Amino acid sequence: MGSNLASAELPPVRPDDHVRGNGPEAIVYLDLACPYCAAMWVRIRDLPLRLVVRHFPVSSKHPRAPALHAAAEAAGLQGGFWDMCNSLLTDRAHQDDPHLWERARRFGLDLERFERDRRSDAIAGRVRRDFEDGVRAGVASTPAAFVGGRRIEGEIDLALASLTSSAIQTEDN
Repeated sequence: MGSNLASAELPPVRPDDHVRGNGPEAIVYLDLACPYCAAMWVRIRDLPLRLVVRHFPVSSKHPRAPALHAAAEAAGLQGGFWDMCNSLLTDRAHQDDPHLWERARRFGLDLERFERDRRSDAIAGRVRRDFEDGVRAGVASTPAAFVGGRRIEGEIDLALASLTSSAIQTEDN
């Protein structure tokens, strides 16, 4: 994987980052309204990775993105971040408020709390922090991914699949 990594100033994983899985760690910046992120997501979501997802809504290209990130973050306050994130990325045709409310109900979230949280300054600040950290790390478009603090250049899904294959081979030896 050596030639497809570039240096970056990336903040380390924080206690409030969204992290799941085991294996090699990958920090991924996503725009939940981005078709490229959605296409990549279905190829990486089940890889044996320690996956860290950070917000990078590009509202100039995807005006609905900030609302989607706020919804994912609000769902996260009730333990539903991964469900909401996966749902938004795999069903891009239904992202307006009534669909967000239906998702919140389906995931068993308190709808009143979800609605209050997603419109809060705290949630907006959390999403903005991820976005600003991404900009400082050199993220200009999505999806963007980092391994070992270095940005993956090129096909992210192939690089991450290769990383997990290498980790499995190392464990087998």
